[in-house]
Amino acid sequence: MADGPGFRTSIYCAGCAHACEGCHNPQSWDFKGGKEMEVDDLVEVVAADELSNVTFSGGDPLYQVEAFTELARKIKERTGKNIWCYTGFTYEEILANERLSQILPYIDTLVEGPFILSLRDTSLRFRGSSNQRIIHLTPQEEEEIPGTVKLREYR
Repeated sequence: MADGPGFRTSIYCAGCAHACEGCHNPQSWDFKGGKEMEVDDLVEVVAADELSNVTFSGGDPLYQVEAFTELARKIKERTGKNIWCYTGFTYEEILANERLSQILPYIDTLVEGPFILSLRDTSLRFRGSSNQRIIHLTPQEEEEIPGTVKLREYR
C-alpha cells in the first residue's frame, strides 16, 4: 500500500489502540516504541526534500494529535506542502471531538476509518479496506480516486 500520491516523506508515529486485525504495521502499536524526535527536527527533514509531499501514518497520529498538529502547522507555514494523514478514527468521530479535530485545518487529505480484515481489498488505492474513506479537506486535492469523499464546503 502506498502512503499517498507521488513522492512523499512519510512520518510514522508510535502508538495505536485500534489494534485492527490484519493491520499492515502492528509493530507500531506500542506507545513506547519508536524514536522520540523534536517537531522542529522533523520540519527540517521535510523541508530538505523539495520534491516530496508529506504523509502522517503509524500507529495513529491522532493519539499524538497535539504534536502532529504543531508539526502540520509548521510544515504548512514553512513549505506549503501537501499533507495526508492516516487514522483509524472516522471523520465523524474526529469532528465530534475538539481535541482530535484540531489537526484538520492543517492537513489536505484524511484517510480515515479502521482497517477491517473482512473488507480488505487490494485493488483500492491508498487504503486497505473498503470501509475506509479518502476525504479531501482542501480544494487543491481534486484527484479522482475511487472512495474519495468530497466535502461541499472546504474550510
